[in-house]
Amino acid sequence: MEIATVVDLGRSALWAVMIIASPMLVVALGVGLFIGVIQAATSINEMTLSFIPKLAAMGVTLALFGGWQLSMLVDYTRDIYKRIPALFS
Repeated sequence: MEIATVVDLGRSALWAVMIIASPMLVVALGVGLFIGVIQAATSINEMTLSFIPKLAAMGVTLALFGGWQLSMLVDYTRDIYKRIPALFS
């Protein structure tokens, strides 16, 4: 196996992880930032207050984007399986 092939596989794996995880991370960041601003404005210093809204928002995001994320993961896995014969020849 050549170094260029390994680098390409690693790059495609990192890209797939970034694309698949980005909706969940963006929503968690947005909800956390919103709750943080509300906490700062009201002087509520409870650290666990943002947990339930984040959990609910992430559940909604998973319901909306879960099918797309799963299809992206299946496509990536199929691509990796298609590359197996070329890796060892």
